Amino acid sequence: MPSLSNSRSGGQETNSSHRWALVVEDDPNDLDFASEMLRREGFAVMGAASAARARELLRSRAIDLCVLDLGLEDVNGLELLVEVRQRFHMPLIVSTGQADVETAVVCLRLGADDHMVKPYPPALFAARVAALLRRTGADRSDHVLQFDELRIDLSAREITLDGETIVMPAREFDVLAFLASHPRQVFSRRQLLEQVWESSPEWQDEATVTEHIRKIRLRIEPDARTPRWISTVRRVGYRFNG
Repeated sequence: MPSLSNSRSGGQETNSSHRWALVVEDDPNDLDFASEMLRREGFAVMGAASAARARELLRSRAIDLCVLDLGLEDVNGLELLVEVRQRFHMPLIVSTGQADVETAVVCLRLGADDHMVKPYPPALFAARVAALLRRTGADRSDHVLQFDELRIDLSAREITLDGETIVMPAREFDVLAFLASHPRQVFSRRQLLEQVWESSPEWQDEATVTEHIRKIRLRIEPDARTPRWISTVRRVGYRFNG
């Protein structure tokens, strides 16, 4: 597959939209290709040439889409697929040079949302990504997150619960919107400081996060002592139960 000279292989691109893709691929040309295609679709992209690096990046921030190659040098790609699917809730595409039906079936049964055989045309890749995001509910083009009676309008920055508007300060809204954009994924206080406040425990106390979560629960939870929407994962952090 041809290299795209204006892409950044294995690098990390800063983007304040919090719409991130992770490409796990040990071939530099294929990594460049997939990364550039995803940037054209509006993603900020991180690249990992090994399973070890992929694990680091998955822990570093929320990932909205993962493209995973099976032919990694440090681990069997299927093992990493299982690991990612067990720990993270995100759309996941397997990208592989193995064209046999058996491999496709195994990947899909192990949790992949789609399977593409390299090399593939850019237009097909872009179309499959768009279709996957629509199918999994990860396409944020309408900027509205709906969870039963809870509705979060990201563009209007409005929250309604059972049809009633919930007034919420800007930072609390940012925390709730970020968690709700990644349902079932657990984030530590450090991660929330880094991704919502764009700060760190060195600059801001992690208790700030705790206090904001407490206030959000008071606004949206029927009973803040037994949260329906935002759970505390002991010794880890918080999870939105979408």
